[in-house]
Amino acid sequence: MAQNPPNLRPDLAPKLQLREPTRDDQPKIGMVSLGCPKALVDSERILTRLRAEGYAISPDYAGAEAVIVNTCGFLDSAKAESLDAIGEALKENGKVIVTGCLGAEPDYIREHHPAILAVTGPHQYEQVLDAVHLAVPPSPDPFIDLLPATGVTLTPRHYSYLKISEGCNHKCKFCIIPDMRGLLASRPQKAVIREAEKLVEAGVRELLVISQDTSAYGTDWKDRPSKAPILDLARELGSLGAQKDLWVRLHYVYPYPHVRELIPLMADPANAILPYLDIPFQHAHPDTLKRMARPAAASRTLDEIRAWRSECPDITLRSTFIVGYPGETEAEFQHLLDWLDEAQLDRVGCFQYENVDGARSNALPDHVAAEVKQDRWDRFMEKAQAISEAKLAAKVGTTIQVIVDEVEDDGATCRTTSDAPEIDGNLFIDEGFEGLKAGDMVSVVVDEAGEYDLWGKPVA
Repeated sequence: MAQNPPNLRPDLAPKLQLREPTRDDQPKIGMVSLGCPKALVDSERILTRLRAEGYAISPDYAGAEAVIVNTCGFLDSAKAESLDAIGEALKENGKVIVTGCLGAEPDYIREHHPAILAVTGPHQYEQVLDAVHLAVPPSPDPFIDLLPATGVTLTPRHYSYLKISEGCNHKCKFCIIPDMRGLLASRPQKAVIREAEKLVEAGVRELLVISQDTSAYGTDWKDRPSKAPILDLARELGSLGAQKDLWVRLHYVYPYPHVRELIPLMADPANAILPYLDIPFQHAHPDTLKRMARPAAASRTLDEIRAWRSECPDITLRSTFIVGYPGETEAEFQHLLDWLDEAQLDRVGCFQYENVDGARSNALPDHVAAEVKQDRWDRFMEKAQAISEAKLAAKVGTTIQVIVDEVEDDGATCRTTSDAPEIDGNLFIDEGFEGLKAGDMVSVVVDEAGEYDLWGKPVA
């Protein structure tokens, strides 16, 4: 039972898990999926189409006739990781098709790896399929190559990501996501609900709602049914849990005023919407936020947090922050630490600022030295860790519901309603776990707490 390290990049998706059966004569395609959960959903859609066309799928290069590398371009370090993965795929396999966010820069990729077969940008599924067809012709068997209604999934059977929109309308100076993925384009609500219903029917116990800007869902529609369609979607998703235990977790929720209307749904135990908000605050000092081209009302944000907790005391607040942003002074950073002390967020991730090719923040003056960024990251994480440790210690002796992610010889790895996969903590059961299996929801008495994780025993 491995504990999550506290320095995990807070934008990463879980590792691929493939459970698809194969037959001997199927052409096999390898898949390497990097980056965030949104990229993982793109990989699932590509593989669903390939599986329906008769391809077998491999989570690596072994025995594959070609490899798709779904890249990340969010940070320069992520770009370097993507280039390394492409190079490794070329070395191990030779036939490589590149897609994903870094695929929006084809010349950059070909400059480093001219031998790749094709490059496509994010969510360009048809172009990826065309490239696969050229490299490895399909060989479908209509009597065998049948898919369940949910298609190919790359997560454990009991949870799944539910992407509700593409793109983003924000113009944050440090981010190039709108350049890579375009402006906000929301999926029709009926399509989202239909996918959610199929997932639940297939046994999914937790839906993780993702997008670039979840609270802006539907605001791109010309004839939208209400001012904030995310509220309508949340109500309908929440009602899916009426007949069975279901968790619906909201990620990437910007703190617009209408977010307060989500809180009553979270406070209602009969509603499937978890009391969990993942909000990318990024910083707290108004001058830093202005240089980021972000909303600069951190003081009002504290008022919102107090209002949320007043209406839903059990709410878990997770966020990510950037330290060492160009022009960040020691006073601005100390303001962030003081804000964090007051906000008392439950789950926190942190990036050290990096230049990203094409980002407007590159041109800002007064870039922070690497050693100063590292020092501030260390101090920030020390503060966040102390808050986390105190909050978890307060849970000792309480009874909470958990979902089981994995059962091994030495115990079960679980998550509480406060924990999203990979980016948050775990609850470990090392006694009385023998009858448990992945996807079970059980009540647990917490008997020990650490900096990020809990330990407990199932209620007899």
